Amino acid sequence: MSWFRPLSSKTRRFTSLSRFSTSTSPVHHAGLGPTKAHEKPRVVVLGSGWAGCRLMKGLDPKIYDIVCVSPRNHMVFTPLLASTCVGTLEFRTVAEPIARIQPAISREPGSFFFLANCTAIDALNHVVQCESVTEGTQTIDPWKFTIAYDKLVIALGAQPTTFGIHGVYEHAIFLREVYHAQEIRRKLLLNLMMSDVPGIEEEEKRRLLHCVVVGGGPTGVEFSGELSDFIVRDVRERYSHVKDYIHVTLIEANEILSSFDVRLRQYATNQLTKSGVRLVRGIVKDVEEKKIILNDGTEVPYGLLVWSTGVGPSAFIQSLDFPKSPGGRIGTDEWLRVPTVEDIFSIGDCSGFVESTGKQPLPALAQVAERQGKYLAMLLNKIGKENGGRANSAKDFDFGEQFVYKHLGSMASIGSYKALVDLRQSKEAKGLSLAGFVSWFIWRSAYLTRVISWRNRFYVAINWATTFVFGRDISRI
Repeated sequence: MSWFRPLSSKTRRFTSLSRFSTSTSPVHHAGLGPTKAHEKPRVVVLGSGWAGCRLMKGLDPKIYDIVCVSPRNHMVFTPLLASTCVGTLEFRTVAEPIARIQPAISREPGSFFFLANCTAIDALNHVVQCESVTEGTQTIDPWKFTIAYDKLVIALGAQPTTFGIHGVYEHAIFLREVYHAQEIRRKLLLNLMMSDVPGIEEEEKRRLLHCVVVGGGPTGVEFSGELSDFIVRDVRERYSHVKDYIHVTLIEANEILSSFDVRLRQYATNQLTKSGVRLVRGIVKDVEEKKIILNDGTEVPYGLLVWSTGVGPSAFIQSLDFPKSPGGRIGTDEWLRVPTVEDIFSIGDCSGFVESTGKQPLPALAQVAERQGKYLAMLLNKIGKENGGRANSAKDFDFGEQFVYKHLGSMASIGSYKALVDLRQSKEAKGLSLAGFVSWFIWRSAYLTRVISWRNRFYVAINWATTFVFGRDISRI
C-alpha cells in the first residue's frame, strides 16, 4: 500500500492532534496512492447495496485488494425491511455487515472500508475523491481524501422519486434504509400513544392514526399488508381505546402491482380491502405537514406518510460526465463497462444499457443488481488471472460472454398470511402464478434462503416464530 505523501512520525503525531485544536478547517489526508508492481491491483467499489455487496462477495482477495466506499457499513436486505417497521422482525435481521460479506475488507492489509461518500471521479488519472461521513455536532469535521484505483465499480443505487412534488422530503418518510424503518416505527408508536392522551379531539385522533402509503408497487403493498396485520392482531388488542380510529390508505396513480398479471392484481386488491386497507386511485399534487392534496383537490389528513413511488438516478449520478442510458442512469455496454472510459464499470440501479447496445432497460430490482454483481465479479476475477487487473492493462482483453438477464419472477406479501408469486419471465409469457397461503409459504421460504448469512437466517426464523406465538413487540425504543 502506498500513500501520496508519506508522513514522518513527527508529522503524524501533529496531524493526529490537530483535530483537537480550535481551528474549524477540516483535516485533509492524502489517501491511497496508485498500486505498485509488488502490490495487488486495487478494485474500488462505490456503494454497499445489492450489486456492490454481491460483487465484493465474489471477488477473489488473492487477486485484488478490495476497497469499499459507502455511507453505510452494511447491506440492507430490503425485501424484509417493511417487516421491521411493525416489529415482525428486529432491525438487525435485515442488516448484513460488509466485513461479513467479504472478510478480506477487515483482514487484508491492502483492503479497506471507508465510511464516506464519493464526491468526484477523475477517470483520466484513475482517482476518486471522497469525503468521510460524520453525524451530529460533537463529531470531527469531514475528512477529504482520494483513492487511486485500477478498476472502479460504481454501484451507488438510486434515490426515491418524488416527481418534484413540494413537501415530500420535508414530511414523508421513505422505506429504503434501516433508519427509515426505525423512523416509521417510532412515529407510528408515538401517534398511537399520543392519540390515547385525555383531551385529544376526535378529529385529531383520526388524523394521528391515519397511515397513508403513496405508491402501489411491491414495497408499498407489502408495507400496507404488514401494517394491516399489525393493526388487526396487535393494535386492536393492546390499544383498545383507539382501535376503531386507526386506518391505512394506499394511494396509487394507476394499478397496484402493475408488474403482476390481472388475476393476481385483483386478488391483491380484494385481500387488501378485506384487511381494512383503503385503496385510492389518484395523483398527489402537494404534501403539507398534516395533509396531502390530490390532483382533484381532495385533502387527505395523515399522521404517518410513507412514500414509495419508485426510484431514479441521484444528483451525483446525473452530474457525472459519462454516457447515459434512457432515464438518466449511467450507460454501460454489454459487459457492464462505461464505454468512453477505461477500467470503470457500473452495476445496479444507477446503471443501464446505452441505446447503441439495442438492449431493453433493466428494472430496478434486487435480483438484477445481485446478478450483475455476480457476473462482474467473475469477469474481474478472469481479467485479474490473465494479468489484466492493472490500470489500462485490459484494453485488448477478450471479455467473453456478455451479461444476459433472465427474469426469475416476482413475489409480494399482502398480509393475513397471503402472498403473490409470479414466476413468469414477462407479463406476456406463460408460467406459474399463485396467490394465497401457499404463495405466502413460498415467499417466506424463498426470502429466508436469500438472507446472506446463517446468523441472520437464524434471527429471521426466530423472530417469525416469536411473533407468531407472542405477537409483535410494541416498545418504542
